[in-house]
Amino acid sequence: MKLEKQNAELAAKVKWFEEQFRLSQHRLFGASSEKTPPDQLDLFDEAEKEAQLALAEPTLESITYKRRKQVGHRENMLKDLPTEVIEYRLSEAEQVCPCCNGPLHEMSTEVRTELCRLCERTEIHPTILRASMPAPILPKSLVSPSIMAYVMSQKYVESMPLYR
Repeated sequence: MKLEKQNAELAAKVKWFEEQFRLSQHRLFGASSEKTPPDQLDLFDEAEKEAQLALAEPTLESITYKRRKQVGHRENMLKDLPTEVIEYRLSEAEQVCPCCNGPLHEMSTEVRTELCRLCERTEIHPTILRASMPAPILPKSLVSPSIMAYVMSQKYVESMPLYR
């Protein structure tokens, strides 16, 4: 009799815990209570209600234009500069087909345009000139003279510790 009563109490507790678990799962993952009533969906459709469907749709006018690219602009800029033609050709030994040992023929040419300074054209190799600059206060550091003066004045004149 005592065991049956204890069994009934434990079954009631298990049922209560299962219900609590189900409610917490529903609270976490279930549908929210904030549902939109169906009559509120028609609140913001005035444009559809006021539209006159009998009228024809207006035609869209597209404005397009093309920018005219200046053809020959580069050639006009380079026409007054002196030109030098350098041809690179294969030697006689390299003009033989590696498969059949027959003579090769010229298929195409490649043209490249470069701008050169006067010293490069005349093959004068200029030396690199560098302007001198003042030596740093502390070599290989980022400290400028003004920062060094500020730190020294704070440390020795104002008696401020370095960690501030």
